[in-house]
Amino acid sequence: MKKVAKNGKQSFIHGAFLLLLSLAVVKVIGAFFKIPLNQIIGNVGMGYFGTAYTIYNPIFSLATAGFPVAISRLVSEACARGQYREARRVHHLSIPIFLALGTLSCLVMAFGARPYLEYANRSDMNALPAVYVLAPAVLFSALAAIYRGYYEGLRNMAPTAVSQVVEALFKLFLGLGCSSWVLQRASEEYLLSGTVFGAAVESADYAQAAALPYAAAGAILGVTVGSLFSLLYLVLYYWRKRDGITQAMLERSPLPHSNRELVRLLLKTAVPVAVGALAVNLSSLVDTTFLQNRLNDLMAQNPGGLVQQYGAYLDPVDVEQGRVPTALFGCYTNAVTLFMLIPAVTQAFGISALPNITAAWASGNRERLKSGMERVLRVASLVTIPAGLALSVFAGPTAALLGYNPITGRILVLLGLGAIFAAYNTPLNSLLQAVGRVDLPVKFMGIGLVLKIVLNYVLVGVPEINVLGAGIGTLACYFFLTFCSLYFLARETKISFSLFPLFVKPFLAAVLASVAGYWCRKGCLFFFSETAGTLIAFLIFFLVYAAGVLMLRILKKSDVTGLPGGQKIAKTLENHHWIG
Repeated sequence: MKKVAKNGKQSFIHGAFLLLLSLAVVKVIGAFFKIPLNQIIGNVGMGYFGTAYTIYNPIFSLATAGFPVAISRLVSEACARGQYREARRVHHLSIPIFLALGTLSCLVMAFGARPYLEYANRSDMNALPAVYVLAPAVLFSALAAIYRGYYEGLRNMAPTAVSQVVEALFKLFLGLGCSSWVLQRASEEYLLSGTVFGAAVESADYAQAAALPYAAAGAILGVTVGSLFSLLYLVLYYWRKRDGITQAMLERSPLPHSNRELVRLLLKTAVPVAVGALAVNLSSLVDTTFLQNRLNDLMAQNPGGLVQQYGAYLDPVDVEQGRVPTALFGCYTNAVTLFMLIPAVTQAFGISALPNITAAWASGNRERLKSGMERVLRVASLVTIPAGLALSVFAGPTAALLGYNPITGRILVLLGLGAIFAAYNTPLNSLLQAVGRVDLPVKFMGIGLVLKIVLNYVLVGVPEINVLGAGIGTLACYFFLTFCSLYFLARETKISFSLFPLFVKPFLAAVLASVAGYWCRKGCLFFFSETAGTLIAFLIFFLVYAAGVLMLRILKKSDVTGLPGGQKIAKTLENHHWIG
């Protein structure tokens, strides 16, 4: 394995750090994309944008989510046993499978969008242009997943990290450029002829409303082109760098399983994971379907109810055109964007942990297995608990800081708490998959999804709760998933986790930081602006939380040594007795 190590084999902490670094870059780029985009196309345009994504995500996950995990797991197991020929064969077999699934998924999305929107949005079909533009991204992303899964199995996270940044850059520049150009072109046409793309409109406000479906599609174009160039980068990387497996390693390797047997193993792992990932993304589809559908019911029963409740925050044109449900869904979409930042971070932990925990499980080393799983859960806790509490406590100020509608801030109070449990879900699923129980996440998510559907349908239909019902459903669903996954992980591995240092200590540090940040912001408002007060409160939150982590000695030496310069950092922390 020495040659592979030279070509990028990484420990869990090193691999997770690399993915987190790329994630930080991607999220900063995403912020520079989403925040201006919200200003450009508004809540209704973001509703179209969000609808396209919620149709895309389940189809994409069904086609691709399971196979990268299966590839990573099989390649990791093969390399741990010195079966390098088998690792190569797994990669080659995955190409025609992904090509077929990606193509089929692209067609399903393109031809299934209209009947779905006719049910979910009823009279508002304006999300269709965005859906059609996004459909090819399923194919490009599916093919990119082949290479990401292969290199992740080899414990080389660099190709995944860089390809994600490439995709984000195209989304930023091309997406914002296209959406702005569409609105400018529509405005110019209206001033010249009183039409927008050939259709007569009554006023400048109506002209902008008529252009929003195409502006949202323009923003989506950046996503699709970005996924194409991400794929091209991965293909070029593989062509130039290969995989670090030398000819000598191949010659020492035993003969691989037959193609038929490897396809069977791929499907055995991939299908349950894909169904589980589908269930996760169906959670968003449930929101899109029932949220807008039930809001339409509320508007039909009591048109003035929602308008009276949110009237100060709604555009009069949206009210006149009957697009209040779409506007509220746009607010929810912006809240979900912030909510998803936290699970995206722990997704890096899950990706990096899978090959390492799989190798520990395959070797039968229980001590290594326990320490590895506790490290994943501890690092996840250090991120998820403070991030979720901060998002909930500072929900309103965060929404205002980013220029979002105040309705988004109300939704974030619930989604911030839900993000804590949603963020645990990905690493816990990866740990269950690593120990061979790929079926459990599917079963849990199926039950959680039923719970969410019932809560969404009932609560969103209550006039006083309306859009907040989706946030309650999300919180309840992910709380259930976290509890079940953790319980069954302990039962299946027969490992007793140290709950107090893993979960209670980070929670105490985060609560202390939340209290300090909340009262700091209250005090700052007497001397500073809203924006300055919010930023100072976040800084105080971070400093108090960091101090709490050190004083409670939550970190372990192994959590730090895998980082660049980690040995020096660990020594400094040890000298001050800040490592447990």
